[in-house]
Amino acid sequence: MNSNFKEEKQIVRDFYARLDSARGAGIPAVLEAFTSPDYLWRGFHPFNEITSARDVAESFWTPLRGALTSMQRRMDVFMAGQNTIAEQGGVWVVSMGHLMGLFDQSWLGISPTGKIAMLRYCEFHRVENGKITETAMYFDIPHIMVQAGLQPFQTQTAAHLVQPGPMTHDGLMFEQQNPAAGLKTLAVIEAMIRDLGQWDSGLGLEDELRRTWRENMIWWGPEGIGATYTIERYAKQHSGPFRATLSNRSKTSHIARLAEGNFGGFFGWPNFTATPSGGFMGMPATDTPGEFRVIDIYRRDGDKLAENWIFIDLLHFWNMQGVDILGRATGIHAVRETGAKGVRYD
Repeated sequence: MNSNFKEEKQIVRDFYARLDSARGAGIPAVLEAFTSPDYLWRGFHPFNEITSARDVAESFWTPLRGALTSMQRRMDVFMAGQNTIAEQGGVWVVSMGHLMGLFDQSWLGISPTGKIAMLRYCEFHRVENGKITETAMYFDIPHIMVQAGLQPFQTQTAAHLVQPGPMTHDGLMFEQQNPAAGLKTLAVIEAMIRDLGQWDSGLGLEDELRRTWRENMIWWGPEGIGATYTIERYAKQHSGPFRATLSNRSKTSHIARLAEGNFGGFFGWPNFTATPSGGFMGMPATDTPGEFRVIDIYRRDGDKLAENWIFIDLLHFWNMQGVDILGRATGIHAVRETGAKGVRYD
């Protein structure tokens, strides 16, 4: 089994170099040059699934690059690994950080500020035979809404900041890593998933968390929930309220799960479903199950997890409950079915 992923990493690095320097009409050509004919792109609401590289360029990248001028890609984590989800397989390359630019033009109905704006993102790229065949591109639209002066959510239980990268500053793994370290990271993540998948281990929440998390863990959550620090505060400010206000939670399911060095992560489409029983994010109860599309990136310290960066498609979840968060905040209502045409507006 390939253990260095040098070729796959270089393909994604070359893709980023070309994409980040392309302008206007050149952006679709870059997407088409680096992706396969059957390319599948998964993005947060209102983009969803797109099955054409040109449509990805025209509906997502070109408008975003036009809105955030002089864009920089500021990566905090870069890694690759063999997918451990057997039925999916493949080598995936992961990038996480911020896309920073000057917010000079409207995007998704969000008015520009003329100031620096930072869009949190995480991408999983499946690379096969020299091409990118699948991408999961998850990004925190509500956070950029807040930077533009909007308030998409009524309340959040923790704090949201422009989130830093790893405390250890060692997340950019361009070179080969020790395979044993990656296996150790993956084992801790798998143990955490087994605990989480039960939703109630019978140990008590904080004791359950201590099995796989360091006491001074940091959970970097999305806008609308926020970030929280230490097991005690994480249980109080997110995990406890989350479990108390969401019922009928399904088991978790992932498309890709991997680790390299001291870092690892996964994504699902969706990861799980749950029904709001009232109180989650200050919203009322519904009888409608909603999907949680999630990326989790972890840093291991010793034999436990120390940091966790989380991307949740909250716009999609609440849209399934009949609440158009984006449209409510901007006054522009997105058409739900985007398909291969990308995003359109009424």
